[in-house]
Amino acid sequence: MNSAFCNVALPVPLRTTFTYAVPDALRGTLQPGSRVLVPFRKKAMVGVVVELAEAAPEGTKIREIARVLDYVPALTPKLIALAQWIAGYYLAPIGEVFRAMLPPLTELKSQRQIHLTDAGREAAESLSGGELSHGLTRGEVELLAKLKNNSGAVLFGPAARLGVDASGLQRLQRRGLIEIREISAGRKHKVQRIVAWKSHEAEPLAKKDEEKEDAETQGAQRKLREERVRELLETERGPLPLPQLLKLAKVTRTLIERMLRDGLLESWEEPVDPAEDPFDAGYTPPAHELNADQESVLKAIRARFELGEFGVQLLHGVTGSGKTEVYLRAVQDTLARGKTAIILVPEIALTLWIGRQCRSWFGAKFEGVAVLHSALSDVERAREWWRVRKGEARVVVGTRSAIFAPLENVGLIIVDEEQENSYKQEETPRYHGRDVAIVRAKMEDALALLGSATPSMETYHHARNGKYELLTLASRVAERSLASVEIVDLREEFQQTHQASPISAKLHAGIDECLANETQALVLINRRGYSWSVLCRSCGASVQCVNCSISMTHHKQRNRLECHYCGSIQQIPKQCPKCQSKYVYFFGEGSEHLEERLRKEFPGARIARVDRDTARTKRQYQETLGAFAGGALDILVGTQMLAKGHDFQRVTLVGVVSADSSLSLPDFRAAERTFQLLTQVAGRAGRGELAGQVLIQTFYPLHYAIQDAVKQDYVSFFERELHFRRMMAYPPFTSLANVIVRDTSLEKAIRWSRQLSEYFSPHDDKGVRILGPATAPLARLKKEHRFQFLLKSPKRSVLTKLLGGAMAYCDAKKIPQTAVLVDMDPLSLL
Repeated sequence: MNSAFCNVALPVPLRTTFTYAVPDALRGTLQPGSRVLVPFRKKAMVGVVVELAEAAPEGTKIREIARVLDYVPALTPKLIALAQWIAGYYLAPIGEVFRAMLPPLTELKSQRQIHLTDAGREAAESLSGGELSHGLTRGEVELLAKLKNNSGAVLFGPAARLGVDASGLQRLQRRGLIEIREISAGRKHKVQRIVAWKSHEAEPLAKKDEEKEDAETQGAQRKLREERVRELLETERGPLPLPQLLKLAKVTRTLIERMLRDGLLESWEEPVDPAEDPFDAGYTPPAHELNADQESVLKAIRARFELGEFGVQLLHGVTGSGKTEVYLRAVQDTLARGKTAIILVPEIALTLWIGRQCRSWFGAKFEGVAVLHSALSDVERAREWWRVRKGEARVVVGTRSAIFAPLENVGLIIVDEEQENSYKQEETPRYHGRDVAIVRAKMEDALALLGSATPSMETYHHARNGKYELLTLASRVAERSLASVEIVDLREEFQQTHQASPISAKLHAGIDECLANETQALVLINRRGYSWSVLCRSCGASVQCVNCSISMTHHKQRNRLECHYCGSIQQIPKQCPKCQSKYVYFFGEGSEHLEERLRKEFPGARIARVDRDTARTKRQYQETLGAFAGGALDILVGTQMLAKGHDFQRVTLVGVVSADSSLSLPDFRAAERTFQLLTQVAGRAGRGELAGQVLIQTFYPLHYAIQDAVKQDYVSFFERELHFRRMMAYPPFTSLANVIVRDTSLEKAIRWSRQLSEYFSPHDDKGVRILGPATAPLARLKKEHRFQFLLKSPKRSVLTKLLGGAMAYCDAKKIPQTAVLVDMDPLSLL
């Protein structure tokens, strides 16, 4: 269709598209899903063509598209439809939805190649001497002949020189004679040095040492180091990248260079795949036979595949029950059926673990695995995204945004740990990755498989009511028992010791036992930093963030105070900023404080910490988790990112410090989150042959969330929490929307809140319960004053319609769209 206009979505906070004229040279070639460069106000912006149009709105000045960036559309029609659903359901600007879906704009160079199809080859063979047939021009005939003589592919340049313009190429493509592909080019791959044990008939190491070392003691020490290198490279791991070899073998680069000169080792360079994990080297997935429960679950999944239609299954399995093995076999079946698969995980650290297993299972046999997450550089993310778009990968592993991977023919979408808050985006567009996964599965006629040991209340409620199919793994693999869980009552601990220590006497004794038995301990505290806040002992004032109504967190190693909401930084005060008292007190313990305390109490132990401060990059994650998994560490301290998914075979003790900290938050989901966190972290213990123990330190030992977590009884917790939710009209019995009115001016925020209240008031108790306006729990955030409405309705459609009307009302009242934040299905009410 030679449309003269097109509607373009731009990454601006406006809930509309913009109409542009299509230049004559692009008519008939421009397709929805392509990125274009367009003039917008006084600058150029990159947008996405949503649809073509025959006419432009009247009374507006129409400007032309400046340039088309993608000859092959970046987004498929189904992804465009998914974006439109997200924009409608979450009331998000369509342009910002596309910005979340697309890879970062980088300088990643690409070349357009023209490939001859089988039909084109037949046409080229039937044409001789430039004879015009099939309705082709002379230039098009010459192009087909050139393609046939050049192994079926040429770049765009030769086509232009033959007089075949963009419309001619589009015509050949529509006839099925050619395909146009974009090939990444122009960037050098990073390389890494790989070291391997050299297979040869060499003299024993001891003899070489005796010949080369005068000192017998030095020779013996060197022999031990060389033996360790040989064990790693020949027996345990196979060829390794040089940095990883140095770390695991605990040897110097000088020793490796000497062994290379002596002919004991060999080395070569390999390109670094941005999706690869250095710990993949030599990794082979352990072979497992499925138990009866796993076989039953896999049978139910295969039955759903046979139907060939959309469905949702919830795999509810206790920690250590072998859910990952079921995922991998389900993906294997999906690929064998000629379809593709997406695996979503809640944390970047888990992409490394799942990605490693997927590459071992599917990398060579099924055209590769792509990994997508925010820890990749912009260039790496763009390269991985385009690999998927070009069909070079059929399995995608990633965090929340990987649900937008441009796979075609999707047959399976797995959402591991589906209850995790990290699937919910906390900035526009505020979508939930799990719910978007279900909608995409419906659009693709695929299976959505949700997995968890502690499903969200909403998901398990749907499974109990028959909306989802419930699959259960009730026991651990290899008949291993769940770890024993014990409560440490901190009230009694204080009465006995009269000290407020983050490490109780029982936890201290448990760590001592681990060190004596040469096993490992995992200690969880769900707060990062050194201290929660800084208080004045004289007047009681705390040091507040200048931009937010929240206390600053003390980071001792960086010697500063930080706001974890806006990122602002302050120097540590020497006196109270309010009363000038010198009695400044650091209150509460974070992960940095806990690590320091453990180092003091266990000076001989090898200790590391994993949180957002210490693991800011993919490599830092890999090195610390790999060292712990390989036995190079005794104690690992961390925040909730350690609580799920990881499989540490030698962990026999898990200690949870401040287990009840989330129970005091003003949030109806507080009990659910506490139960989930404690149950998940308890699942990290006793996953190997050794029995595990979990110690939960709390001031609220009788709270039902903690009691049920001790018993690891999800169903009991679900029934109790469901009663509370029903009484208070919270999900899963109602749909929620959180509406925040915000501005840097307090006067404007109040005025706009009152105006919006005038719209909401007539609708209160007419299918919708409206609470507010009220000051938000975080009354000021990032310099903006905030007022809150909470909307409840048993019918989601009623809520969506009311909120759509509210946005139109705001436009009519000249309330800026950026001043009203709508969060549909909020996970946090702060």
